[in-house]
Amino acid sequence: MGGGARAGWHRQAAAGFGAGAVVGLVGGMIGLGGAEFRLPLLIGVFGFAALAAVILNKAMSLIVVLTAIPARLAAVPLEDLSPHWDVVVNLLVGSVAGAWLGATWATRMRTATLYRVLAVLLVVIAGALVVNHVGPADGLDLPAAPTAVIGVIAGVGIGIVAALMGVAGGELLIPTIVVLYGVDIKIAGSLSLAVSLPTMLVAFARYSRDRSFVVLREQFRFVVVMASGSIVGAVVGGLLLGIVSDLVLIPVLVALLLLSALKVWRHR
Repeated sequence: MGGGARAGWHRQAAAGFGAGAVVGLVGGMIGLGGAEFRLPLLIGVFGFAALAAVILNKAMSLIVVLTAIPARLAAVPLEDLSPHWDVVVNLLVGSVAGAWLGATWATRMRTATLYRVLAVLLVVIAGALVVNHVGPADGLDLPAAPTAVIGVIAGVGIGIVAALMGVAGGELLIPTIVVLYGVDIKIAGSLSLAVSLPTMLVAFARYSRDRSFVVLREQFRFVVVMASGSIVGAVVGGLLLGIVSDLVLIPVLVALLLLSALKVWRHR
């Protein structure tokens, strides 16, 4: 690698780490991973094509989720989660199928179509962010059979969205778990990780069968650097949780997502 190439890589690495740190900081401050904010940066700032950005985002999301699990277990011990494993299984029945389906669609879409789909999903995530923070929702308190059916259907939808965007899906999983199963939101956050990890692995396995997956090998160092920034930012963001009022933070983040959606929609 020549001097110019090394300097270029160092600039990209610094930008990647910084962008990852900002994404992690934002995600940590609202209790999420932040991958929905990383995706527009991969497309608009770092210039990756839609499918390559999704695959890279999925790889980084996996790294962040894996590092978040031990910290989450320290905050919410396993014995508090074990009574709710039926919730995880119910959602996983649908989400793993949805993840495979969503990743298959992503690899077969025209690039222009995928940009439009991602833009629409960014708007959906902005709406979910608002719902997550307007206040605690009451559970539906449905009988077991309808709850199970709705859980599978919801899981399919969440798996599709998570695969198409390369995200963990916590912004959709947490309100679903709270509303559908009546679970406390703190426990719901940990249960969402238990659903997200297998779901992401299924999508990742499907992406690995596509030739576009080569971008992960080509950009491996960039993935590690940006994911490291996200982890550092998430730790700091978690420490700052509650410092900035949601009344200020959430509208700003929703506006950023909507602006990103507009830019991704127009991307060529």
